[in-house]
Amino acid sequence: MNQPLMPNVDRSISIIIPTLNEAKNLPRTLKALQTIPLVDVIVVDGGSLDNTISVAEFWGANVICSPVPGRAHQMNLGAAMAEGNILLFLHADTCLPDGFDQLVRQTLRPPKVIAGAFELAIDGTTPGLRWVEWGVHIRSRLCQMPYGDQAIFMSAHTFRAIGGFPPLPIMEDFELVRRLKQRGRIAISPGTVLTSDRRWQKLHVFRTTLINQCIILGYLMGVAPARLAVWYRSWGKRVAR
Repeated sequence: MNQPLMPNVDRSISIIIPTLNEAKNLPRTLKALQTIPLVDVIVVDGGSLDNTISVAEFWGANVICSPVPGRAHQMNLGAAMAEGNILLFLHADTCLPDGFDQLVRQTLRPPKVIAGAFELAIDGTTPGLRWVEWGVHIRSRLCQMPYGDQAIFMSAHTFRAIGGFPPLPIMEDFELVRRLKQRGRIAISPGTVLTSDRRWQKLHVFRTTLINQCIILGYLMGVAPARLAVWYRSWGKRVAR
């Protein structure tokens, strides 16, 4: 039986950032979060071999070292330690927009809204990236299916009520959003996050999009997430050669 969901509370925000060798990207992401009131930042590291932890500490984040790697586990661990009434899950290479804290609270305020995310902009000029942004906009607005790089947020109570991120090696954000949709509306904030184009630079826009869609199709057809994760890494290495 589903737990009843309490109304969202306009109070403090905990930003949870899972990391693995993100020393290069973290400074830009964390710098914008320094002076925002009622916001705390939790970096959950999955075993970085670079200076990720020292960089996070330098920029004032609370750092947790996860004994188990994997983005889903790291984000659940960060959420368990968070004290904010609202949880926002942010990728290490993604920058939040100015005034994001007020945008988050405004987005969650309507009674039927259970969660939210931002519009997506990709920091790059590679041909095809604007089409990717357009596709994300349509998918998010019409299908209410934002992904993790759009900084998904919700009340802490809602996150706990749905059981957090499922313990999957891949597709954890996709499955979380599917569960949220069963309980309410997922709203898209008018603000825009800016994410790195590194994935598209590495594999090129068309290949990255094709791989992502194949993984989603496989997941919907019932392929085991562990096998999908192996395929994803294998395809990525193969086309990057």
